[in-house]
Amino acid sequence: MVICDFRIMGGGELPGLLVNEIGGIHGILHGHVPFLKKHFYLITMKEFLENKKHMSKKIQAIYLWWHKPIIDQELLQSLPNLKVIANSGVGMDHLDLKLVASFGVKMANARYAVSSSTADTGMALLLASARRLVEGYHVAISSGMEYCEADFLGAEVTGATLGIIGMGNIGYKIALRAKAFEMNILYHNRRRRKEQEEQAVGATYCEKIDNLLQQADFVMVVVSLTPQTRKLIGKREMELMKPTATLINISRGAVVDQEALVTALQTGVIRAAALDVTYPEPLPRDHTLLKLKNVIITPHLGIKTDKATYMITEEAVENILAALNGLPIPNEVLPS
Repeated sequence: MVICDFRIMGGGELPGLLVNEIGGIHGILHGHVPFLKKHFYLITMKEFLENKKHMSKKIQAIYLWWHKPIIDQELLQSLPNLKVIANSGVGMDHLDLKLVASFGVKMANARYAVSSSTADTGMALLLASARRLVEGYHVAISSGMEYCEADFLGAEVTGATLGIIGMGNIGYKIALRAKAFEMNILYHNRRRRKEQEEQAVGATYCEKIDNLLQQADFVMVVVSLTPQTRKLIGKREMELMKPTATLINISRGAVVDQEALVTALQTGVIRAAALDVTYPEPLPRDHTLLKLKNVIITPHLGIKTDKATYMITEEAVENILAALNGLPIPNEVLPS
């Protein structure tokens, strides 16, 4: 990745970059700090709030890490020189895009850096659920373990049908991985992929989501959260699925109706679910989903690898520097 140097193009002191914190639960990673400091003067929210008068004019960009800092009207009004907000992921549902745009501020996401690691997570969940790996682990380490029951059976992945809902960068990389497992691939998307792209992974387009749901052994949800996709998979959609089917969600928790999912899992409407996302995150410790044996839940691990997180920061820096220099932003996101 080639990254322009703001000092070369613009001269003068480094532009101020607002981040939530360094380290901690919602802070940028310590290992990314030296790279960021090559291009920006880093300002944490704590430093900004302690000295607003001095810091507010210095800040020209914000880097959101795990949705923090929270962008609201008060913050936007206090930053007169803010030009761009870069997000550390694809989903922008935590931002009021129209509000941000009304202040003349550009927005960008990291759609390319996250695609491979998120696709890997989706396939890992599919395989773990199919072969009941979490249940098997607990059986293997139990104090009374002597042998594995003969009827401890999982679902076959090879030759099974995978339905991908959302065929963007991540969805397509999932299809590439699924092809290696000799899966039959169906997909539903707002726009159909090019014929050569379909042929490359052996994917068949389903214009209607119902057709995909009725045929798939595994349904993987890979869409952005929008008003149109909120509770996209609800009671009706689950009842269309096979009773032997597994639902995998690596998009956003609110894309699936969780109450309907609990009922579907308890009553055998579907076989199992594997979720990297829930709402809220984390779930309350007494939530029913945490008690069901036919569910695997992971704590939003989608992009959490050393390489992916560093690539996300590189992509964010590239987007920010383009915006500050008046150049086209590679991953600009426009309000719909």
